Amino acid sequence: MNTSHFIELLSYTIPSLITGGVAYYLFDAHFKDQQNTRRWLLQKETKPAVLPLRLQAYERMTLFMERINPSQLLVRIHPISNDKMEYQNYIIAQIEQEFEHNLAQQIYISAKCWSIILTAKNATIQIIRMAAQNEKVTDADSLRECVLNDLFEKMAPSNTAIAFIKDEVSELW
Repeated sequence: MNTSHFIELLSYTIPSLITGGVAYYLFDAHFKDQQNTRRWLLQKETKPAVLPLRLQAYERMTLFMERINPSQLLVRIHPISNDKMEYQNYIIAQIEQEFEHNLAQQIYISAKCWSIILTAKNATIQIIRMAAQNEKVTDADSLRECVLNDLFEKMAPSNTAIAFIKDEVSELW
């Protein structure tokens, strides 16, 4: 009697479990689809409002890259004394100040683009520091010459970042 009672219990339980599992699967798929639809509609509604902000952020980061390009930076910022270390620190402080001014723009640009901008900024600072450590560099004017001569041989890091920004902006359209 126990075996027949157990089989009868299974004959009711198994179909109920299967029906419950199928219902759970269908409801879960339906709710996920609804959530994706809501997310898509929200993005569709906010895209026209966010696009100008994103473009402005890309513009500002392009301007930042242009301003920290050593060929632009060294022409714009004249030495305040002949001491190369003082001039190096002054240039780096200008780069950092410019960077802090544009820090909030990372909200509107991709993480990869922000990473490339950070790398370009740090590479520019490194170029200046390496030039200041050169034994041939004795004063602020020779530091300027050394950095500018170094850029004749290779491309400035900011140019690479600007090229990436342009590519990313072209994908927005």
